[in-house]
Amino acid sequence: MDRFNLSRRAIRHPALVGFLIAMLFAAGTAQFFALGRDEDPGFTLKEMIVAAAWPGATPAQMQAQVADPIERRLRATEQLDFLQTYCVDARCVIRVSLKDGAPGKSVPAIWQQVRKRLKDIEPDLPAGASVAADDDYADVYGYVFTLTGADNARLVTLAEQARDAMLRVPGAGKARIVGEIPRKLFVDLDGRRLAAMGLSPDAVVQALARRSSVAPSGVAERSMRVPVRIGGAVDGVDTVGTTAVAAANGTVTVGDLGMVSNGYADPPDGLVRHAAKPAVVLAIAMAPGADGLGFGKRLAQAAADVGRTLPAGVRMTQVQDQSRNIREAVDAFLIKFFCALSVVLLVAFVTLGWRTGVVVALSVPLTLAIVALFMGVSGIGLERISLGALILSLGLLVDDAIISVEAMVVQLDQGATRADAAAYAWTHTAFPMLTGTLLTIVGFLPVGFAQSTTSEYAGGIFWVTGSALLVSWVVAVVFTPYLGVRLLPEARAHHDAATLYDTPLYRRLRLVVEACMGRRKTVVAATAALLAVSLAGATLIRQQFFPVSDRPEIIVDVSLRPGASLAATAAAVKRIEAGVVGDRDVAQVDSYVGEGAPRFYLPYGPALPDPATATMVLVATDLRARERVIARLAANHAAPEAKLHIRRLSLGPSAGFPVQYRVTGADPEMLRSIATRIEAVLRATPGTTAVQADWGTPSVAMRLDLDGERVARLGLDRARLAGEVATMMAGQPAGEVLRGTKRIGIVVRGSAAERNDPGRLADLAVSTPGGPVPLGQVARIGVTSEQPIIWKRDGMLCMTVQADMTGDVQASEIAAAAAGRIAAIARSLPAGYGIEEGGDGELSAKANDAIYRLLPITFALMLLLLMIQLQSIGRTVLVLATAPLGVIGAVAALLLTGAPFGFVALLGLIALAGMIMRNSIILVDQVTHNQAGGMDLHAAILAATIGRSRPVVLTALAAVLAFIPLCFNIFWGPMAIVMIGGLIGATILTLVALPALYALAFASPSPLIAQDDRHG
Repeated sequence: MDRFNLSRRAIRHPALVGFLIAMLFAAGTAQFFALGRDEDPGFTLKEMIVAAAWPGATPAQMQAQVADPIERRLRATEQLDFLQTYCVDARCVIRVSLKDGAPGKSVPAIWQQVRKRLKDIEPDLPAGASVAADDDYADVYGYVFTLTGADNARLVTLAEQARDAMLRVPGAGKARIVGEIPRKLFVDLDGRRLAAMGLSPDAVVQALARRSSVAPSGVAERSMRVPVRIGGAVDGVDTVGTTAVAAANGTVTVGDLGMVSNGYADPPDGLVRHAAKPAVVLAIAMAPGADGLGFGKRLAQAAADVGRTLPAGVRMTQVQDQSRNIREAVDAFLIKFFCALSVVLLVAFVTLGWRTGVVVALSVPLTLAIVALFMGVSGIGLERISLGALILSLGLLVDDAIISVEAMVVQLDQGATRADAAAYAWTHTAFPMLTGTLLTIVGFLPVGFAQSTTSEYAGGIFWVTGSALLVSWVVAVVFTPYLGVRLLPEARAHHDAATLYDTPLYRRLRLVVEACMGRRKTVVAATAALLAVSLAGATLIRQQFFPVSDRPEIIVDVSLRPGASLAATAAAVKRIEAGVVGDRDVAQVDSYVGEGAPRFYLPYGPALPDPATATMVLVATDLRARERVIARLAANHAAPEAKLHIRRLSLGPSAGFPVQYRVTGADPEMLRSIATRIEAVLRATPGTTAVQADWGTPSVAMRLDLDGERVARLGLDRARLAGEVATMMAGQPAGEVLRGTKRIGIVVRGSAAERNDPGRLADLAVSTPGGPVPLGQVARIGVTSEQPIIWKRDGMLCMTVQADMTGDVQASEIAAAAAGRIAAIARSLPAGYGIEEGGDGELSAKANDAIYRLLPITFALMLLLLMIQLQSIGRTVLVLATAPLGVIGAVAALLLTGAPFGFVALLGLIALAGMIMRNSIILVDQVTHNQAGGMDLHAAILAATIGRSRPVVLTALAAVLAFIPLCFNIFWGPMAIVMIGGLIGATILTLVALPALYALAFASPSPLIAQDDRHG
């Protein structure tokens, strides 16, 4: 067996091992500082936005004629989870969401399928309808600049120049300009002049379209190709005004029929404001895999260069700088990392002595250097997850080194040479350590392989921690023996095992262990009772999916009633801005009216475009100021016609509203009635805020009921009539003016007085073959109501009731408090109607289900590892029985600290089971060795517990102290608390309850255990 002893081989080839240590340490150190830095790990956002437009259609027509056919085609999409649709006047938006478990690598191919299906369905849509897909919705634009101080067109030109300069910066990915209002040339027709000339609006549209069209005009083929150009195309206000329109009595110019002017799209699709001033936003996304810190510095320099070229009065301000957030996050974690490293090394020096501590201390940076090489090869950078995993690893990776060097020290004290002591560490501890290491890694396995967005986000915990643990084992059996032979002294006096453990501390421990073994049934029963009490106490712990971020941003979603105009939304935003722009707690205010802010932070989900909504991004001066601003915004409502949803950013995947209930069914009024009852329940539930349904109330619409007989007699038709009314009321495109890279649309419309006064609709002149007639003579004009917005989910009408929480209240607490009353409402619903829970509860359930699906595999692997190591069913069951012991300390720690139990804490609890079994397997393996050496069961258990107590306590102490810096981190805190409490409780129980359980199980063995003993 000596030839398989890696520890002995290592000490026999000192030059090679020393060279490997130096080379790995140097390469790993260089790699560590070369690792990319980012704020958060990337994860695939499995959503695509499909937008369709059909000018003139009502929300119901958009739903029936456009959205429904698109949905039917998209339901065949691979990995589809659900389709969520809303329709408003003239357009609809479909959110295509894939299953949470859809593999991230397959998502681009799935989006390509969606585009092909949309292309195939375009011919089947109504004439004039169009559809487009956008999967850039998931891009993160972490570097955002605003330009203010000029008109929109000038700001857009400057933003385009800045964009071109910044895209040349190494590491730049995509760029996006937000807030551009398209330039237009407006022809405001005078309805009376038009009627007097016997012309229809369509005649003006066609005349302008013909003059502005671009068409080939031939090429003369000589020795040179000479193209023929035809002049006279429209190029501005003057040429539009002089365009001739054929009339019954000759020609007339467009300028004679109305007023021609330059302007901007009215209404625009959206507006952007910075510090209460009109602005244009330039958003830059970093290329995948780039170093955020380096890119941020280069981009800041490029922005400074651009700033020096801006005209007087124009200011460019950086409002989002991801590199600053990366620097703060990485620096904070590095401080915690080095604190944890110092604590671990201090434990080694104080408890093991100077020379022994040096051996353990050297193993830590060597392990981390090799892990850094693995991270570089695997493309894992330094971000929130990987840095936290490194800190967690610090508490674990010294375990093997401590066990290995402690075994060497014991052998040296018993008179062995340093070479024999090093070899002993391999023969007696290497394989139990390997099994224990693999058990701990398997404990993290669910998060590494679970098919969910959440696991994709947090999966680095498995890969970084797993690699660190494997490397630590290799270091413990190859490099630590080499270092031990070099640094540990030869023993000056020889002691037998009894003398080594004959100290006051060990004598007291011996008495405790003997007492527990003597009262083994009582101890085991007490442990089981303690576990049961802990499981019951777990129901008192607050539940949480992901915590809120420690970034200072405040997101204020402003919602007016569906159907509200962009102008009304902008007015409400201005009043809210007036109350916060001068607030000393607010460093910055940016408003996006009619559209969401760019995705400047990965877990942030931008709002979908809607004229009745706006998003305000407030940056507080610090976290305390953030809470004060939130309180003032909630209390002082400057725009009572608007609903405000005030929220903080989340540290992981989250829903816009943490509390959601979806009501599905066929009748909108019934849905509204059910939603009203749910709203009442949520408003009566303590801790809720921003309770609202997403449909709003019916809105007013003008209705024209045509007189069919008169329409026919006058030679009119419905389509022509609708076109003329649409042209005069909303405007109709009539060609384009080409100016540089821009295309300025020509819009023909009625005068402002005719467009903005519904009362004048009856007097609107419509053209007929016999001359113009007032619209009131061919139609009865009345007022009706309609749904301004229609939401559907998977083809069914769906009204969602949404709410947020106040203060430190968790979404799970609100859901639990409202569950009984919501269930009562659900039981009273008629057939065909249902209530589903959404929000963070649904996301948490999906993430946890993905973890739970892998638990059987995790359990099976743990069982297999234990059987390979122990070769005994009885001892395997015994070790498995210790796995839940961590729950006792974990629950106590969470209850004492008040920390919530979330997804990350769940991962810690699962991994804790592997860590506990790691200690148990080493102790149980030692009992087996002792019995093989001739000891009876009682003496073997006692000797193993006493002999293994120091490494068990030291490894637990190192881990607990290393986790302490993480306790104060918002994201990692609950996990660190779980592992600290669990390890403390489990370590104590391993030394007192495990011996009692072992004695109880094997003192009077069953036939199965006896068989295990004979073959083990």
